[in-house]
Parts: sequence; C-alpha cells; structure tokens
Amino acid sequence: MFIAFERKIAARYLRARRGERFVSIIAIFSLIGIALGVATLIIVMSVMNGFRQELLSQILGLNGDIGVYGATTALTDYDAMSAKIHGIPGVTGAFPIVQGEVLMSGPQGGATGGVARGITPEGLEQLPTVSSHVVAGSLADLTGDDTIAIGGSLASQFGLSIGSQLTLILPQGKATVIGTIPSIQSFRVVAIFQTGMQQYDSSFVFLPLGAAQTLFQQPSVATQIQVFVADPDHDDAIKQAIANAFPDRALNVQDWRQNNDSFLAAVTVEGNVMFLILTLIILVAAFNVISSLIMMVKDKARDIAILRTMGASSGAVMRIFLMCGASVGVLGTLIGFGLGVTFCAYIDQIRLFVQRLLGVKLFDPTIYYLEALPAKLNWHQVTEVLVMSLILSLLATIYPSWRASHIDPVETLRSE
Repeated sequence: MFIAFERKIAARYLRARRGERFVSIIAIFSLIGIALGVATLIIVMSVMNGFRQELLSQILGLNGDIGVYGATTALTDYDAMSAKIHGIPGVTGAFPIVQGEVLMSGPQGGATGGVARGITPEGLEQLPTVSSHVVAGSLADLTGDDTIAIGGSLASQFGLSIGSQLTLILPQGKATVIGTIPSIQSFRVVAIFQTGMQQYDSSFVFLPLGAAQTLFQQPSVATQIQVFVADPDHDDAIKQAIANAFPDRALNVQDWRQNNDSFLAAVTVEGNVMFLILTLIILVAAFNVISSLIMMVKDKARDIAILRTMGASSGAVMRIFLMCGASVGVLGTLIGFGLGVTFCAYIDQIRLFVQRLLGVKLFDPTIYYLEALPAKLNWHQVTEVLVMSLILSLLATIYPSWRASHIDPVETLRSE
C-alpha cells in the first residue's frame, strides 16, 4: 500500500531538523498523551476487574452460589433436603445454616455488631474462604455448645486468642415474666481465620449448627440451605431443578446474582463510566496529533509543492502524512500497552514502594475490604482499548493529510 518512496519521505519528516523542533515537540507530546491514555485505561479497567473478581470470590466463597429459603414455612427437614439437592447434577455441595445478627463483646469491654452463622463441620469444609485460611487453632475443635471461630480483625479488635471468651448478645432476647431481656451467651474461641476481606474478618463468626439453633431459639430449624455449583455463571437450570425437586414445598431459590444485584450493577455502571471518561484522554491526544500534523503540513507546504511538480500524485502526498500521523498513534499505543501491562503485573509492589516512599497508606483495607490491590487483565478489554486508540489516531490523520494532498503547487511556489 505504501511504496518505498512514500515511506522514506514520511520517515524524513518525522525526524526534526534545525528550525523544526517545535513541530517535533508537539508530536512527541501527542505520542506521550496516547501512551498515557492507553496505559491508564488498561490499568484502571484491570484494577476494576480485579476488584470485581476478588469481591465476588470472597462473597461466593462464604455465601455459596444458590440459597434455598422456605417461602412460607421454616426448613425443618433440612438434612433430607440438603441430601436431595446434593444429588442434582452440577451441584458440588449443599448444607444447612442458621444465621442472624448479634452484638459481640470482648472480655475487656467494647462491643460491635456482626453476623453469627451456625454451620455443620461438612459445610464449613466446603467454604474454602474460611477453611483454607485458618491462622490459629483448628476448625476440628468447632464442636459442642460453647465454641466459636472468629476473624482475625475481630480478634485484634478485642485482643482475643485461642481459648478467649467472646460474648454474643441477641437483640430480640428472651420473653420472661418480667418482660423481654437480651439473650447473652459466652463462647470459647477455638479457631481464628483470615479471609483477606476486612468486612468478613471483622464481623463474621461461626458456630456449630446446634449451638446457633440454641442461641437464636430455633431448635431443629435452618435459616437456609446453601448450594455450591460447578458453574456459577450458568446456574439457571440448577435453580429450576431444585424447585422441581420439591413440588409440594413453597421455596424461594435465589442465586448469587440476585443476592448481590446492587453490587454487580454498581460495578458494571462504574466500569462503563470510567471507560468513557478515560477514553477522553486518548481523544485529547488524538487532537494533538491533528494539530501537529496541520503544523507539519503548513511547514512542509513548499516541499509538497515541489513533490507535486516532480510527479508525485495527491494520493502519494496524502499517504505520506497518513504514515506520519499513524506512526505517532501506533507507537504511542504500543508504548501504552507495554506500560499498562507491566504496571498491572507489578501493581501491588508499586503500591508498597510508593507507600514507603511517601509514608502514607494508599490502600486502606478497612475501606476497600481487601488487603491487597488486585488487577486482572481482561484481554478482550485490552484489545478494545488498543483498537479504539488506533482508530482514533488514524481518524485524526485524515483531515491534515487531505489538506496536504490538496495544496496547489502553483500558488504555493508563486508565494515562495
């Protein structure tokens, strides 16, 4: 498409000579703008993908993919229901839980709200977010009526260790002859876990199923049955199969999307808005390409006129300046791609270095609920960013190149 003569002229125009430094500086700034725009877009989208993946993995790792609730009556035959659901193809685990809100208090005073969950030993083993992140004690000791497993942040807050006592206070309390009084019960800490998600490590505690039923005054009752499936993204058929397995029961079957719809919607909208906003950086850099090419065309008007009188066609002149502008866009896009991918690969190390350098905390886990800054490259998104940058860069070269191809050599040389 581009002959050697056109490539040679374009390469010569890209090399600044004395008296042409200003045009070259504008082109360099255009290249830097495109590179930074592409890199920023890749980094921000990757971080948002990482946030989404980490939060969903933590949420699903603790709450399951599908929840089965009793629509009108409590789940009293939860063991038989769990066994039946586990037999459905595609289901990898099903177990009952009892869950409720409590007020937690340590031996040294102070209190905080949280969630107490009663669970079977088999069910706890199927929660890798907890079972694979025990930092002290053992989940095997979570038996009896007075044992509890707590998060690392909660243990630090109250100064708890293995063997310490944690008091749970039930807000609704017990009805007595003198009125309703809070239900208070102390539990012995037998395990401390660290999931890496601040929200769970500071507010979730686990009890044996029987102990939770006693605490919440729900003997032989389960709040829900948590179900894990092989493919959470395609669980509609399994939801229908669960409903069909109990035709005589009124059940409310909800998957992880329904339970976290507000979170997923917020992340999706935020991602789309950030993509649109950061695209403006590349668009501004593309306008810089237009301005630098227009100045180059104006500066090279005499050269263009001479080329036309020597037999160069208007198409050849247009292709020369297309190559000049496209070279800036392509090189800037490639540099931005390399910078963005490299930054994503070492993003947490870079964060720690900047924190040590500035002496400030850039990523507070108590705010973001994660202890590390995640980044996940989505190559489909990266390809979209690269294609968009190349298209904008190419479109930015069309008008200046068209102007160059329509310069009248007679009028230009006459004015010279």
